[in-house]
Amino acid sequence: MRRILPDTLAGRTLLVLIVGLVLSQLAGVVLYSFNRVELASRLSGRQTAERIVSVVQLVQATAEAERGRELQAMDVEGLRIGWGVEPLVDEDDSDSADILGELRAGLKDREVHASMAPPPLPPMQVEPPHEDVPAPGNGMRRGFRRGGPAMRVAVHLDDGSWLNFLVPPHHAEPLRPGFFGPLAGGLLVVMLLSVLAVRHAAKPLGVLAAAAQRLGRDVAAPPVPVNGPREVRAAAQAFNEMQIRLRRFIDDRTQMVAAISHDLRTPITRMKLRAEFVDDDDQRNKMLADLDEMEAMIAATLAFARDDSAREPRQAIDLAPLLAELCAQFGATYSGPDSLTIIAGPTGIKRAFANLLDNAAKYGGGAAVELSADGSGHVLVVVEDDGPGIPAAERERVFAPFYRVEASRNRETGGTGLGLAVARSAVRAHGGDISLEDGVGGGLRATVVLPR
Repeated sequence: MRRILPDTLAGRTLLVLIVGLVLSQLAGVVLYSFNRVELASRLSGRQTAERIVSVVQLVQATAEAERGRELQAMDVEGLRIGWGVEPLVDEDDSDSADILGELRAGLKDREVHASMAPPPLPPMQVEPPHEDVPAPGNGMRRGFRRGGPAMRVAVHLDDGSWLNFLVPPHHAEPLRPGFFGPLAGGLLVVMLLSVLAVRHAAKPLGVLAAAAQRLGRDVAAPPVPVNGPREVRAAAQAFNEMQIRLRRFIDDRTQMVAAISHDLRTPITRMKLRAEFVDDDDQRNKMLADLDEMEAMIAATLAFARDDSAREPRQAIDLAPLLAELCAQFGATYSGPDSLTIIAGPTGIKRAFANLLDNAAKYGGGAAVELSADGSGHVLVVVEDDGPGIPAAERERVFAPFYRVEASRNRETGGTGLGLAVARSAVRAHGGDISLEDGVGGGLRATVVLPR
């Protein structure tokens, strides 16, 4: 069922509407057909009763010598008429109640009998009277089975004779093709209106999904318009309130980190001044180096907490010369097109690739950068180094703030443990991502995917 059902809410709603509409139309056609057959049967019975009443009145007013000729003229395929001393039927049945009521109302006090049951069959003949003529019993059985039961009516005349009628069964005409044309046209119109209505109703959900994706890249994005059905309006309102709380939380955290940074810089400055009065040059240099490292960590932490790349306005930048410039700065090789324009924040993107190339230069012994664009509207940047690499179990952890792989990332290199965290944060703020894997010839391979 999952393979058959549409994947979208609008598609499933349309499927339910269309199936329900088609089933209701089929049910209407079936009910109409049954009612049509019943109505046609009643009309046919009433017309037959009126014809029989007219024939009886005409025969009753005709002289006996002329009745045979009159009845022969009126005996047609749709109404077989006979005149004799015996009635064709002498008992009524419930299936003929309607026509009996019509006949007795038109013929007043005359004795009338009607039946839908087949007449008694003559005795079966073992041998037919002639080899080319079937036995009468077999022929009547075949006739009733093929054509269905005919109605037999017997009317008693004033002279004691009986006027007998044999009415063939009524068959309702099948539905004509012209009946289905307007029905199919109306069905198509209703389906088209249903498609438009469902798409209009599901549009706010698409806006809400786009806003959720935009929130992952920019917490300061504009709020979602609150419109549509009540449930969608409630979801949009809750989403806007969540965005406000997230923005307030991030602002509070940034202000807290900024306050801590400001408060720490003052004692660090005083400690630097006091370190200048240390007579031992070796101890003084170590103290100043530690203080410089602390100051660098505070600045990096403040930059990471502010997440300036997410707030930076987007513009068109040429990624190819930017990467070529960074490769020249960090001693890496560049391969790719001479120009490739994307929409991004220049400071955040440059900082992300600078951190990747800085790590590759420090711990990988050099790097190679390859730029390319795929057919799905994305840009791929591959940074591959010749270093020892990172164990598979550590590749996701290295993106956590202040996390270091002790075998290669240690304090002596001057790293703060925020380089990869800042790089991934900046790339994800642009709707992309960074992944790490083993290089082709060893080392580490970092793949950055960015939307154009």
